[in-house]
Amino acid sequence: MSLKLDNKLLHALAVVVRDQSFERAATSLFITQSAVSQRIKQLEQLVAQPVIIRSQPLVATDIGKQLISHYHQVMQLEADLLPNIFNEDSHSPVTLNLATNADSLATWLIPALSPLINAHFIECNFLVADENHTIDKLKDGESFGAISLEPQAIKGCQVTPLGDMNYILVASPQFQETYFSDGINQESLRRAPGVAFDHKDNMHIRFIEQQYGLKQGEYPLHTARSSEAFVTLAEHGAAYCLIAELQIRSLLASGALVNILPEYQLVETLHWHRWAMLKGIHEKVSQAIIREGQAMLD
Repeated sequence: MSLKLDNKLLHALAVVVRDQSFERAATSLFITQSAVSQRIKQLEQLVAQPVIIRSQPLVATDIGKQLISHYHQVMQLEADLLPNIFNEDSHSPVTLNLATNADSLATWLIPALSPLINAHFIECNFLVADENHTIDKLKDGESFGAISLEPQAIKGCQVTPLGDMNYILVASPQFQETYFSDGINQESLRRAPGVAFDHKDNMHIRFIEQQYGLKQGEYPLHTARSSEAFVTLAEHGAAYCLIAELQIRSLLASGALVNILPEYQLVETLHWHRWAMLKGIHEKVSQAIIREGQAMLD
């Protein structure tokens, strides 16, 4: 017997996982909470297995993730196809769910997409995560593409190398004088506050451990889910940070920030992952990301 998927049920699943609540999903879908639960139950009966792990946070099962990914791809195809069939412009914007690392978002990604945003009726939903974890957004069906460190394509997707992003260790001149007047070593690092993106961000942690043998927890470390906050903390003498050189060239040129470890840098190669079957505006966005990313990260 062949199964027939109901987009109404898939939509409910996607919204429950996105909103992390049956109650909030009911509000988003303009139906009752009981109706949302019923749709999830119907879907689980259809596939004969759970689609959501009812925990905190709510997590889609493996089959649930596949169903969410399928739903978003179908919606993408419809969004590109229907206006052409009816020869009219859509009255609703096309939502582009895109997973990116904070550094790309703060530097080259928005300039890459701005011409398309200005020319088409679209809205961008940037899902920001550490570059080691953006690929999870694509695997889970939350996004149609992801900027990631992962070089291997996942099932049903394509991958294109974008280029290298160079990271350097910087601080304000005053911070350097206060904490690193005698150089950077284990003793000075145990006193000097650094900054990481979040508890999953292992770039700074990996760098310090590789270069100086200090593990996480052996030195002070702010957390801030923003590349711009990294720069602001460093400018104001509140931290040193490992930051993309592309983001701070003007500050380095003016002397507001200084490279406190010029003999070392961390090079991360970024890749653009996306669904294999892209059409319309999604394909244009993908091409723009590849074109601009390869130009800026060359």
